Amino acid sequence: MLKSAQVSDGHDREVPLTRGLSTKLLFLTILFVLAAELLIAIPSIANFSRGWMEGRLRTAAAVAVAVIESGPGNLSMQGSNRVLMAAGTRAIAVRDEGVSRMLVVSQVPPAVDQHIDLDTIGLTGSIRQAFDTLLFGGKRVLRIFGRIDDSNTQYEIVLADWGLRAALLDYSRNIALLSLGLSLFTAMLVFYAINRIMIRPVRRMTRSMLAFGEAPDDATRIIQADTKRDDELGIAERELAEMQKALHRTLGERRRLADLGLAVSKINHDMRNMLAAAQLISDRLAEVNDPSVQSLVPRLLRTLDRAVAYSEGVLAYGRTQEPPPRLRRLKLQELVDDVMSTMALAERSGIELINAVPAGFEIDADSDQLFRVLFNLARNAVQAMSGENETVLVKRLTISAEHDGASVRVRVTDTGPGLPERARQNLFTAFHGAAKSGGTGLGLAISQELVRAHGGEIALVESGNGRTVFDLRLPANLSDTESSSGRGRQHVSS
Repeated sequence: MLKSAQVSDGHDREVPLTRGLSTKLLFLTILFVLAAELLIAIPSIANFSRGWMEGRLRTAAAVAVAVIESGPGNLSMQGSNRVLMAAGTRAIAVRDEGVSRMLVVSQVPPAVDQHIDLDTIGLTGSIRQAFDTLLFGGKRVLRIFGRIDDSNTQYEIVLADWGLRAALLDYSRNIALLSLGLSLFTAMLVFYAINRIMIRPVRRMTRSMLAFGEAPDDATRIIQADTKRDDELGIAERELAEMQKALHRTLGERRRLADLGLAVSKINHDMRNMLAAAQLISDRLAEVNDPSVQSLVPRLLRTLDRAVAYSEGVLAYGRTQEPPPRLRRLKLQELVDDVMSTMALAERSGIELINAVPAGFEIDADSDQLFRVLFNLARNAVQAMSGENETVLVKRLTISAEHDGASVRVRVTDTGPGLPERARQNLFTAFHGAAKSGGTGLGLAISQELVRAHGGEIALVESGNGRTVFDLRLPANLSDTESSSGRGRQHVSS
């Protein structure tokens, strides 16, 4: 049995861990979880930045209320600086009814680099502002303003963004570590589950295929499928087991057929010698003047000639090369008479043979091959009817023929018990279509091959209820048959 170069050279029978499906699945899971965490982290960082600014604004609002109650002019410069330091700002202002008042401010008013309105900024603006500060901030001055809860008063603060950037860096680092840990934990769980459910059975099937490929004739290497699994892998295991069993049986049958062909080739030489001796004896019988002997000698000679031809063709069949038909114009009625006389049925068999072919009916065919086809069908019918011992049963074999348009239909009908179901399912398959126990099923397989070589078809029309009918359809005209036989020769040699 042919194997791939990889298998035959013995390379890569065990997939390294770094290239296995499990490792690939692990890294893909980590990557996908990190991607999902990133989609969550982006708005989360933006919300953290907004919350940090709202916290500073609330603290400044509380300071502003205290300053307003005590009076802004009561704070000294030193006190103002302490207030600003406690609030984490450089200036605090309040806007009420369109009037803006600076409550606390450092000595030098800072230059503002960015204005942020917390009342109108949306999610997109928050994301853009947060990542701008995270990536490029640290040396900027921000003016943040907005209302606190339902108050109509708007508070403003001015502060450096290094504190916000430091907080964002800490938060982003924590998010990254948490995402990495979560992805690793999730990947390990997924890895364990998938490895248990999928990778291990797949690896088992792979090893089974490699082992079976090395010795397909060893039945112990057929995978033992898990019959309890009803998922895709369970079905795959059972189908693989059935495929390996079928291949094992097929290889066994072919091996036995090869052994049979070898045995037949050895017997063939001695068989031809015995048939040659029988031909010499028949020649001597032809010189006997007894009328009964003279009537039997021609049939005996024809039978011996066919036996010699069959013996010589055995090796050709063993090589699956059936010779192309030699098409001639035949008298079908006489050929059917020859088939029935060759059956040599005893009178006690109770089987009636009827040649219903019209007198003078002609057909274009190879006489020897058509004889083999009709003889195979007739012999199968006789064997089926011989197995019934009831004397009241009608046992009749009828061979008829008629023209059917551009073809000739030859019908073989018997009153036997019919073919069993198994034989009907594998009717023309060698070693599977045997109608009786111990048969090989070669007869019908050979018959189909010979009929197709003539450009025709053979089919089972009816079987059961005391009637079995086979139909042979062959081209009616010699010219059609010659072209069809060309197709048949191609079929046989293919």
